[in-house]
Amino acid sequence: MMKFPGYSLISSFTPFHCIILKKQRRLSALDFSSNNPTKSRRTLSVCATKQQLHNINTQIQMGGQQYRPPLFSVAPMMEWTDTHYRTVARIISKHAWLYTEMLAAETIVYQQENLDRFLAFPSEQHPIVLQIGGNNLDNIAKATQLANAYGYDEINLNCGCPSAKVAGHGCFGVRLMLDPKFVGEAMSVIAANTDVPVSVKCRIGVDDHDSYNELCDFIYKVSSLSPTKHFVIHSRKALLNGISPADNRRIPPLKYEYYYALLRDFPDLRFTINGGIDCVDEVNAALREGAHGVMVGRAAFNNLWSTLAHVDSAVYGVPNSGLTRRKVLEQYQVYGDAVLGTYGNNRPNIRELIKPLFGLFYCEPGNNLWKRRADAAFLMKNITTVKSFFEETLVAIPDAVLDSPVAELPSGRKDLFANVRGLLPPPYETRAEEVVLYAAQYKA
Repeated sequence: MMKFPGYSLISSFTPFHCIILKKQRRLSALDFSSNNPTKSRRTLSVCATKQQLHNINTQIQMGGQQYRPPLFSVAPMMEWTDTHYRTVARIISKHAWLYTEMLAAETIVYQQENLDRFLAFPSEQHPIVLQIGGNNLDNIAKATQLANAYGYDEINLNCGCPSAKVAGHGCFGVRLMLDPKFVGEAMSVIAANTDVPVSVKCRIGVDDHDSYNELCDFIYKVSSLSPTKHFVIHSRKALLNGISPADNRRIPPLKYEYYYALLRDFPDLRFTINGGIDCVDEVNAALREGAHGVMVGRAAFNNLWSTLAHVDSAVYGVPNSGLTRRKVLEQYQVYGDAVLGTYGNNRPNIRELIKPLFGLFYCEPGNNLWKRRADAAFLMKNITTVKSFFEETLVAIPDAVLDSPVAELPSGRKDLFANVRGLLPPPYETRAEEVVLYAAQYKA
């Protein structure tokens, strides 16, 4: 059973059931029901029955074969997609694939005495992909071996981060696209030390190395040198001339035609499209155009509810669960108060646990007031639990917002993939000598 810092997770929670937390030899049953008619409308309830506990214990199922395909995934985002964010994301969507923040191989290797803090996660976060970064094969191998024990569903190598700290001083991230031979070797090392699929997340190019043929060379060489069959393609190139990561998400133009050309030229590989896709309607537009999968980044954090609450029904065709924001907060309150301070030195603290919720009321009445009350509550000495934080701040949000189910699917940009098929570059052709060279290297 996977251990989680501060307590052992006996079973995972669902919208209508509970988790059991074993801490300091005491067993407490926690459930997320909000059906108590006597409680205050502003209160989040916590209760459970023996039958509910029995139901949970008999319903736990593990194993990648039960998961739906990664039609929708949430991008790995540094300082954003931590375990707290992934917990609330999983409460809202049961089928979206979740990625961790990028974790440097060196961090895993040199923090072996503290691995749970970096790698442990509650079992309900499946399906989950660990993204690692690095440029040292030995450390990548050791990190993968250590991470393999935690039961991730896929291991992804970051070949797309353009930040100066990573691609500049660190000499990994998107800079690895300039060395496909090394990436192929790294992916072989990762695959040799894990029993789950491996994948690469990359851009469509770097600086002046931005032609479609150069992108194809990278894809071809990595897939020839390693067992890699899945590539996540951020459909912008990266500029390593000192601009910020934010500008690297804005200045280089999107070239979705490169992505769709890859589908044509590499029919034996699987590709996920990323970049500039901001809502589920646009996700479905990409899928209708033939995308194997779609990855959404900032929108899944900044507009948390409107983005993720539509995924299960609109992308995966699952009947709407009737989930409301109040029910989300009830479940998250249990999680938050269970992990509060478990790393010592007041980590995680209330501010860290609340950060993933700031997109829950995006553009809703009371959102700005709630954020102001949140800022004030972080400084109050009597706010010592997530429960007390909610009691202090949720008065700013109308009941109609807390209790309403997800609204109709918002419309996306209709021209996002307009004429993309008419813009495809000429088909990629590898030189015969390259085929022989890289096939021989992979077999060796």
